[in-house]
Amino acid sequence: MQKRVTLTDVARAVGVNPSTVSRALNEETVNQVSQSTVRRVRKVAKGLGYTPNTVARGLRTNRTMTLGVILPDLTNPIFPPMVRGIDSYLAPRGYSSLVVNTDGSDATERTLFQSLMERQVDGLIVATGHSNHQLMHDAHERGVHAVMVNRDANGVPFPTVIGDDSQGVFASVAHLHELGHKRLVHLAGPAGFSTSRIRREAFEAACNSFGLQGRVVDTVAYSIEAGQAAMDSILDGQATAQFTAVVAGNDLLALGTYHSLRMHGLRCPDDVSVVGFNDMLFANDFQPPLTTVRSPHFEMGVESARLLLNEIAGTQPGGARVILPVSLIVRGSTGAVRAS
Repeated sequence: MQKRVTLTDVARAVGVNPSTVSRALNEETVNQVSQSTVRRVRKVAKGLGYTPNTVARGLRTNRTMTLGVILPDLTNPIFPPMVRGIDSYLAPRGYSSLVVNTDGSDATERTLFQSLMERQVDGLIVATGHSNHQLMHDAHERGVHAVMVNRDANGVPFPTVIGDDSQGVFASVAHLHELGHKRLVHLAGPAGFSTSRIRREAFEAACNSFGLQGRVVDTVAYSIEAGQAAMDSILDGQATAQFTAVVAGNDLLALGTYHSLRMHGLRCPDDVSVVGFNDMLFANDFQPPLTTVRSPHFEMGVESARLLLNEIAGTQPGGARVILPVSLIVRGSTGAVRAS
């Protein structure tokens, strides 16, 4: 078996102390070493095939160098970029992540939470916030290090990283108003999620601001099927002339809206304009390409990992709230309202 390359081996090859090598390879202490030395150390370490001994480091720091990431639905396209952002920040700092999927089940979430605690992860990044999230209340009381991402936990003072959903919905309604739409429908996400509440309230406020008629319809999930079912119920129950545009709570609900419109012989955007939220992968390949709000999911992952490592290190104040900017991406699913 090939002998493992150690810090001492790298230090001997560079001609510095092992402590200098350690600082040069640690993102938290790299500023304590000159840039020229950092470059030499990292070049030699890479050439020798050095990899950090996370077990030894964990014994020194009383950490496992592992974080848990709790997601509600791995099939939702917004979460893979978020996980990539998390890992891109963790890997250079010697950390890795354990990703678990709850399928939107509170019971499953509690079981997976306990499993991660038994594995002694150093902290959690949680994307499954509910309006009554007792699990996170319990975690806070136990002193667990955690950061909420994409959704908050309704008052639990963990750091939170979210996109500016209110601004995104306001921009969507403003765009439709400029196109002449006066009667709008909002397909809201499931009750209980902070994202659903924020986007619903922003839609209602924007409609009031522009003097538009706005109707909110709840859905049971952020899914294509839920979007189609909700739109089917609307189109089966009233004349289509009562609304000319749909602001969907996310892109999957928007795609379900597409399906329902086609089933009812309606065209987008000729008959009904549609706006989504998130700008998920392939949104530009929808037919027609989807006008949607772009959320910075990769950056949200990076920021949540940064906050969590700072919290673990004791340099992050509790309750920090980071709101990242979003942008409206106008494509072919929205158009000027047709004259009656």
